[in-house]
Amino acid sequence: MLFVVDAALTVSLAAQIAVQVRSGVVNGELKPGDRLPPARDLAKSLRVNMHTVLRAYAQLRDDGVIEMRQGRGAFVRQDAGAGLIRVTELVAELMNEARKLGLTQPDILRLIQRGGAT
Repeated sequence: MLFVVDAALTVSLAAQIAVQVRSGVVNGELKPGDRLPPARDLAKSLRVNMHTVLRAYAQLRDDGVIEMRQGRGAFVRQDAGAGLIRVTELVAELMNEARKLGLTQPDILRLIQRGGAT
């Protein structure tokens, strides 16, 4: 998979990397079990700081898209797929919109538990 970042964009470099990995999973370019490039190698090829790549990988790990194996690298999780990634994106959108409306996390959880019914 070819990674590209653009420092001129308002989106952080780490976010750009994370989006590309998610897109790769969604479009089938990256499959469960695939190994991502080592952070050091990817950083060198993109001419970014290694910690930028590690931030992207940490976000992907936190979102359940990849798993990090000590000393072995980052891999697409076996249960990662287009559906999981789409739901993760929808949750992020929901949280952003709810915060704009002044809703708290407990408010949002109550709405979800009720199935969105008012």
